[in-house]
Formats: sequence, C-alpha cells, structure tokens
Amino acid sequence: MLTVSSRLPEFPWDRIAGYGERARAHPDGIVDLSIGTPVDPTPTVVMDALAHGADSPGYPATAGRPETRRAILDWLSRRCGVVGATDASVLPLLGSKEAISALGVHLGLGPGDLVVQPSLAYPSYEVGARLVGADIVASDEPETLDRTPALVWINSPSNPSGRVTSPARLRELVTWARDSGVLLVSDECYVECSWHDPAAEQGPFSVLHPDVCGDSHDGLLAVHSLSKRSNLAGYRCAFYAGDPAVVGEVLEVRKNLGLMMPGPQQTAMVAALDDDAHVEEQRKRYAARRATMWRALEGAGFRIDHSEAALYLWSTRDESCWDTMTWLSERGILAAPGAFYGDAGAQHVRIAVTATDERIAAAAHRLA
Repeated sequence: MLTVSSRLPEFPWDRIAGYGERARAHPDGIVDLSIGTPVDPTPTVVMDALAHGADSPGYPATAGRPETRRAILDWLSRRCGVVGATDASVLPLLGSKEAISALGVHLGLGPGDLVVQPSLAYPSYEVGARLVGADIVASDEPETLDRTPALVWINSPSNPSGRVTSPARLRELVTWARDSGVLLVSDECYVECSWHDPAAEQGPFSVLHPDVCGDSHDGLLAVHSLSKRSNLAGYRCAFYAGDPAVVGEVLEVRKNLGLMMPGPQQTAMVAALDDDAHVEEQRKRYAARRATMWRALEGAGFRIDHSEAALYLWSTRDESCWDTMTWLSERGILAAPGAFYGDAGAQHVRIAVTATDERIAAAAHRLA
C-alpha cells in the first residue's frame, strides 16, 4: 500500500497537545492563541448573500462565475492597486491552504525540482513540495542559491512574523525571477491586516502592483484569502491572481480534477469582496486586541519583533521556544512555537490576537 502521508512532515499542532492539556488545566480555562482562526461573527452582508444564493442545483464552473471573477478584479484594483488584470488572470479557489499545498501537483513539479520557501515559513509550502517529491530549501535570498529553483514562495505580510517586505525588495525578486525563468508565487493572505501608520509608512504591497512588477504580471502568481479579512475561514474562499498563462494552466488541471468552488460560496464571496465596511470594523477589533496583548507581553518581559502586519505577535524571551511554551501553558495560555516555522523561529512564539475580547483580557491578566 502506498502511504503518501509518509512523505509529509508531522502535523505541527499534534506536537503541542501536551501544552494544550496543561493550559486547559488552568482554573479559568485555556486561552488558545495558537491558531489564527476567526471567532467573531461572519458579516451579515455575507450571510444574506449565502442565503440568497442557496438555490444552486447545477455544477459550477471551475473558472468561477463571471460575477465572481469581476468582484476579484474590482477588489484587486481598489484595495491592492493592481492594474492590467483580466478575466483570465484570476481563479476562485476552495481555500488558500489547499491552493498552496496543491500548486506543485497542478504545475507538474516533481523529483529534481527545487522549491524555495522563506526562512520563516507557513508549513504548507513544505507540504506542497514534499507531496510531489521536490526538494525544499528555506531562504530569503533565492538569487544567491547555487541552483535555480522551479518555484519560489514569498510571503508578505509574513505568517508567522508579521514582517512586511518592502516594494524595493519585491522589485528585486521580480526582476531576478523573470531573468532566471523562475515562477514567483506571493502569499498575500494578510495584505489587508496591516497596522502601519499611513502618514509615516508604506503598507503591504502586492507583487502585482505596477510599482513592483511594471506593466506585466508575467511569471507572477499571488494567493489571496477571505478567511481573515472577512471571518470566512469556514466558507473556504480564496483565489489566485497573476500571469494568465499560469492561471490558465492551473485552471485546465483543476477542471480535469473536478475542483470547483460551490455556487453559494461564490455568491457570498462577491458580497464580501464588494463590501469594505466590515473589513474596517473587524480591523478595529483586532487592533484593540493587538494593543492589549502587546502591552501585556512587554510587561511580562517579552520582546515583540516585526509584527507590523498580520494577526500575530512574534514574541520572544530570548530562550528556547519550547521553554516559553511551558511558561505560557502554566498560565493557561497556548501559543504556537516558532520552531513550527523553521530554524529561524527557534526562540520565538507566535501569539494570535484572534481570540474574543474576554479571552484576550484573561490572557493579559495572567501575564500581569
């Protein structure tokens, strides 16, 4: 019997079960800040749209409905400053994690191919490479490697660190990738979760922004998700955008596999992308929770690195992340160890700010 799972790394969250048990033993219960899962209500405008689209007896097209693609294009232009994208440049997906993990399969990568991920990386990049038997290397400077990759993942804002890559650095990577014939794929799932001061700093840039890539999206692919910005993790709404040739190839493969976004979810996705008000409302909730946790962690002797965007505080006590995990779990708090994200995270923990106001307040009280 073939066992594909043997190629894959151990599921990270299985490794922290013991810390979770210790945290749950706290008299006031666990404060679980280990996973960035939304806890606030799905926006009413989205739920109403889902109900309106519930009568969906026929098979949806893998390419998505015309109105879905139009909503994606409008959002890219309005929120990310992307110009020149066309109907053939976008593809709705059933969740960004599935899209990331399966991209190597859909593009025909395999043994002998090299995939590069950031030095601090969400585990799904490695999963995708291992699934197809490709080699995987962690590097923030892929242009310095002595081997030309087939695919390079970049991630800004970063999960786990919240670090934002500058437009200048993005331009360098785009130029190098095009000159080298490398597909550059940008995970931009947190692009709307930014905490910069607009008067003083630049926020996150999409790799598809004209200031980064010029007037062409050749050799570029971006991945976006509605899970965090719209509290839609349960809806599994995401999309690819970028080079029409790459999007078209993925589309043809997915058509043969029967991979398609359900019609009701597409209706909900259009409503979510068309409405900016709920995004700002949710951003204010997260900003308040982030401020509370930042003060509490610094008061408890932590240092917060990066964290200028995304929904996490990249925190350290300058010790092994596993020692920090023990210290936190004794106080009923569960975090994600930085080791999940690569050797560069060995002395950090990732603290999510996606818990309820009550649980965030409880965590701050315990840290004090």
